This record gives sequence, structure tokens and C-alpha cells, in this order.
Amino acid sequence: MSKKKKYYTVWKGHKTGIFEKWNDCKAQIKDFPGAQYKSFETFDAAKKALDGSYFDYIGKSKSFKSDLTEAQLNKIGQPNYNSISVDAASSGNPGIMEYRGVDTKTKKQLFIQGPFPEGTNNIGEFLALVHGLAFLQKHDSQRILYTDSKIAMSWVKKKTCNTKLPRNAKNKELFELVDRAVNWLKTNTYNTTIVKWETKAWGEIPADFGRK
Repeated sequence: MSKKKKYYTVWKGHKTGIFEKWNDCKAQIKDFPGAQYKSFETFDAAKKALDGSYFDYIGKSKSFKSDLTEAQLNKIGQPNYNSISVDAASSGNPGIMEYRGVDTKTKKQLFIQGPFPEGTNNIGEFLALVHGLAFLQKHDSQRILYTDSKIAMSWVKKKTCNTKLPRNAKNKELFELVDRAVNWLKTNTYNTTIVKWETKAWGEIPADFGRK
């Protein structure tokens, strides 16, 4: 089966516009701080998006219908909207990576970091989770914290970032954040409840960048 064609809108980059190839889009966002981009299935959709705001489109997904049975859905229940959700996006492994946190109910963006020129999705999920913990602590909030990454939850519990990505000059800034995150976990206590987002029941986590 041939891969479905996509169109890439770049709102902020070395060059802005619509690009028909991922490599062309990637060239515009690489090493560009705060790059804004997203893929679309049609040229018209990409063009319409370009005339609007990036923040009107990230995290937006098609209507979701779960494949789980009614009994399974009832057992899982509904999300707790008194919460924040975090997620990461990486174009490649390693590749350009960024992460963010949003209000679960409104999807209002609370924080965002990146894009970093070389990272992995697991590192991004870990950093997003620690950033979320620090954010809630700073605001003395009792909200819970959602992530869709079991690996990130495990790393946070162990107070370590167990990545196999080698350190180099390209990812120096990213690993400085990793070191700060690990140090934060080792020097702070928190009461925040970290909960796994039930993707199969609820669809993509609200912090999802919507680039799949």
C-alpha cells in the first residue's frame, strides 16, 4: 500500500509556506527556535491553515471512536478534567523534538519547550512529565497529571532518564534540561498523582501535537 501524500504547513521557520515533502519541511524547521509546523491531508487544508494560527491547529484531531466494548469503557470511566496533560513529538528517533503541557479540559497551552535539533520521544515525554510536576508544585495545584508514556512514568519513579542517546554538541542544550530534571526529582518532593492517559478509550491525549 502506498503511503498517503501529505502537505506540510510551516508558520514559523527559515521559510514559511506549504511544502509537499517532509524533507523540505524539515529543512525549514531545523535549528529554528520556536518553529511551528503541521501536516495536512490536502493542499487546501494546508493553505487554509497557513492563513490562520498555528495554535488553532496543533492538538486538533479527527473525531474519535473507541474500539473497546461498552463494558471496557465503563470500567475505565471518563478522564478527570481537573488535570493537566503532557506530551512530546519527535520527527525521527532521534530527530527534532519538542514537548508541551496543556489544560486537559480546555487544551489551553500551559508550557512548551523546543524544538530541539536532536532528541527522542522518550526524552521529551520524560521532560514534559517533570516540567508538569514542577509547574503544578509552583502553582500549589492539586490537579493530577496525565501522560500517555509508561516509560516516562517509570523514569520519573526511578528519578533517572534511562536514554541510550549519546551526548554530543548537537544535543547539549537538551541534556542540560535532562540533568536539571533529574536533579529536580532528587531534590523535591511532590504529592501530584501521575496517571496513564487511556488512549484506547479516550483518543489522543489533549497535549498531542496532532502531527500523526
